[in-house]
Amino acid sequence: MRAALAAARSDAASDDVPIGAVVAGPDGSVLATAANARERLGDPTAHAEILALREAAARSGSPNLSGCVLAVTVEPCTMCAGALVLARIERVVFGCWEPKTGAAGSLWDVLRDRRLTHRVQVTGGVLAQECAAVLVDFFAARR
Repeated sequence: MRAALAAARSDAASDDVPIGAVVAGPDGSVLATAANARERLGDPTAHAEILALREAAARSGSPNLSGCVLAVTVEPCTMCAGALVLARIERVVFGCWEPKTGAAGSLWDVLRDRRLTHRVQVTGGVLAQECAAVLVDFFAARR
């Protein structure tokens, strides 16, 4: 989670909401690190989780990321949760909860939906206060 926090803070001058994500392989090695880049890339899908999944798949040579763990500073949204299921990520560890858009237990629980062919293990609230503080500081600076 500390690496995801570092990614979130990596571009403080950016207009992107500071969310960071890291994908670790089955052996614990870091396959990918990313931060939100929606504004920078002009791409509505450029969430930290999606960018990290793309990089991890490219580095591993497969879209199947079974055995991998994703750490992200904020609870994934429905788009990201769907991508995590499709990538067959084993576990998601996230920082702060997102009650308005969260899809890992807050508003929806896409990651553990029994109707899907793959379910992701979820651990939420890891370094939650520190992760939330990054967002609070970002939005306070823009008011």
